[in-house]
Amino acid sequence: MKVDGFPIGISERDEVTTPCYSDLTVRAGLLELFHEEHRQLRPGAAAPELKIEFFAFANVNNTIRLRQGRLLVRLSDLLEGAPDLVLRAIAHILLAKMYRKPIDRAHSSRYRKYIASHEVVSKAHLVRQMRGRKRLNSARGRMYDLDAIFDDLNQRFFYGLMGRPRMSWSRSKTRRILGHYDPAHNAIIISRIFDHPSVPRYAVEYILYHEMLHLKHPVRLRGSRRCVHSAEFRAEEKLFPDWRRAEAWLKGL
Repeated sequence: MKVDGFPIGISERDEVTTPCYSDLTVRAGLLELFHEEHRQLRPGAAAPELKIEFFAFANVNNTIRLRQGRLLVRLSDLLEGAPDLVLRAIAHILLAKMYRKPIDRAHSSRYRKYIASHEVVSKAHLVRQMRGRKRLNSARGRMYDLDAIFDDLNQRFFYGLMGRPRMSWSRSKTRRILGHYDPAHNAIIISRIFDHPSVPRYAVEYILYHEMLHLKHPVRLRGSRRCVHSAEFRAEEKLFPDWRRAEAWLKGL
């Protein structure tokens, strides 16, 4: 689950095998904080046994699981020094997710603001570089060469001034994520579904051009919200000559 773009919920994807800290060593009051939020969400219900760990995820992830009547909570170790109000917000969000309750907007906003702070973003970026597992494939596919297409687009739209990141086709032919730019690993990954003779070149170019714009227009923070596609980004996206035709083709994918 993501709360306004930030991972929080149940996920094994970003875990790494490193030591974590059990509920015997987590800061004083954290267990009680979770119990208080449990009482708020489920008044009158007996609180299950609770175990909390700070875990070395490769991102700012927080997970909760119910196993044999026991709640198992893993919090990103980047949040060890978070204020109590932020930890309370995380407790509320995780428990609300677990019990399918509405998430309080004040808690959601408080969590967003803290995660979006420059200090946390910088730490998360560094941690992801150090811990994250990024398996890249070749840029040369059976039909299209991403390096060559990048260089062509770079000359046509960016005066050849954009440094080429690592380019890769995805491992699977996914339709869910057509392409993405990973700033932590300076890599652009394009879905392998486009590496096929039936796919027109302008569609591949459009997807790659979109990801190149993410290099030019990084994510911005507006208050507590992340702006991924700014007005400038959207305007420049429409400078691609075949954007309408590409969008129409993608709708039929």
